[in-house]
Amino acid sequence: MRVFVTGAGGFVGRRLRPRLEALGHHVVGADREVDVTDPRALAPALAAAAPDAVVHLAAMSSVARSWQEPALCYRLNFLGTRSLLACARRVCPDARVLLIGSADQYSPASGAAAELRPFDEATPLRPRSPYARTKAAAEGLGAAAARDGLDVVRVRAFNHTGAGQADAFVVSSFARQVAAIRAGRQSPVMRVGNLESVRDFLHVDDVIDAYVKLLDPAVPADVYNVASGLATSIQSVLDRLIDLAAIAARVETDPERYRPTDWLVGDASRLRKATEWRPRAPFDAILRELYEDWLERDAG
Repeated sequence: MRVFVTGAGGFVGRRLRPRLEALGHHVVGADREVDVTDPRALAPALAAAAPDAVVHLAAMSSVARSWQEPALCYRLNFLGTRSLLACARRVCPDARVLLIGSADQYSPASGAAAELRPFDEATPLRPRSPYARTKAAAEGLGAAAARDGLDVVRVRAFNHTGAGQADAFVVSSFARQVAAIRAGRQSPVMRVGNLESVRDFLHVDDVIDAYVKLLDPAVPADVYNVASGLATSIQSVLDRLIDLAAIAARVETDPERYRPTDWLVGDASRLRKATEWRPRAPFDAILRELYEDWLERDAG
């Protein structure tokens, strides 16, 4: 296939492109050089690519930044998606469009962990942050476009990480701090948020596997969770990284990082039934990859 990827220079885009090319697809990537919010810039790029499929990754992906710059978040995540769908309808109406959303579109649950169940796609969306609200609204645009005949697949991806991720995200942040302490570049103090919250963590390559499978036009156009179904506490992430690095560190709560205790774990049964996708990377291997990556990155 010919695949057009927005946000191709981002964390996921940098890994998705070579993966698609290794499978024999022709990939055209667009990043900051094409303003996805401007149809006058995006439509010619799409027309030149003549894609069979579009993967829309371009977005503001940081929840914290979305609180700081909500107008920019709205512009990138909502207006960017509106522009993309309008251009696709006009330029490549037969292309499959993957809209990449987030588990944050759900409202994380609270309560006794034993009573909580992974969220499936029927769970109502109750987004709380500007990031989550713009992603949910963008998915609504995708649903409307699908009703109008565009081949749109809506994805709700749960937390994913791996080497190369920025330290604005919790697992990468912990890995960077642990690596810096181990290398003597930071005093033995870990700055953390709420360690009692629970999340569903995946390796970015497993998430990319799901995206690749969803590009198959034989897979029904629908909304799909990409999730492991495994509940991992933030405390467990910290403990395992500290053990991996064999360090002793004092843990301090950073008020700017602190959020109320909550629980967000996904059910990917629909995706598994449609594509036979399953995540493969063990979580300890993900942590080791991140830790070793930060040792190397900061050393340079």
